[in-house]
Amino acid sequence: MAELKPIRTEADYEAALEQVEQLWGAANGTTEGDRLDILATLIDAYEAEHYPMDPPDPVEAIKFRMEQMGLTRKDLEPMIGTRTRVAEILNRRRSLSIGMIRRLHERLGIPAEILIRPLA
Repeated sequence: MAELKPIRTEADYEAALEQVEQLWGAANGTTEGDRLDILATLIDAYEAEHYPMDPPDPVEAIKFRMEQMGLTRKDLEPMIGTRTRVAEILNRRRSLSIGMIRRLHERLGIPAEILIRPLA
């Protein structure tokens, strides 16, 4: 196997991904498993710097949490308001108010910094 080194270029990144593919499934605590862990950490750092992901917009975050928790639009009414208001928010026709943001954050655990972002 090649020597472990920082991932600085796209070629280094591709080579690291190939090594991960070869090592996939290696048992923890083995030389191969340790190498896999180190490569995964290096790849994660490279991807965070070169391929940053924007946080989701508020509506996508709400829909994702609804799916995770098995919630319906009706379940959002205590946090957002009337059925019409829930539809306006989920269809991006209305922005979230501070009160809505607080309730969604408290009851659904969606980070406030995501909920305050402008709608996409």
